[in-house]
Amino acid sequence: MAFSGSGWHRDQIESARWQWYPETAYEDHTMSAIAFDTHAFIKRLTAAGMPETQAEVLAEEQARLIETQLATKADLELLKHELTIRIGAMVIALGGFLAAIKFVGH
Repeated sequence: MAFSGSGWHRDQIESARWQWYPETAYEDHTMSAIAFDTHAFIKRLTAAGMPETQAEVLAEEQARLIETQLATKADLELLKHELTIRIGAMVIALGGFLAAIKFVGH
């Protein structure tokens, strides 16, 4: 589920949440957005000598990448919570498995 070794997409996090907590599938779980001022970015690029049309395209692409590829603190907290739940479930299952082996072995 990871991309480029850097983390999960927001839709993958939501999908994982719904897999483990189906009752939350219809709740509003909006992720916090990362603010990116495209206007200020374009102004800085044009002030440095870049043509305005090129600066606009670059700003649009940069905003798209930030929106789709970066995780916010809220995204990371959600992932941390999901992983904690999964690891806890695996520890409990392993404890039960070991207890069953001990019971059957004796």
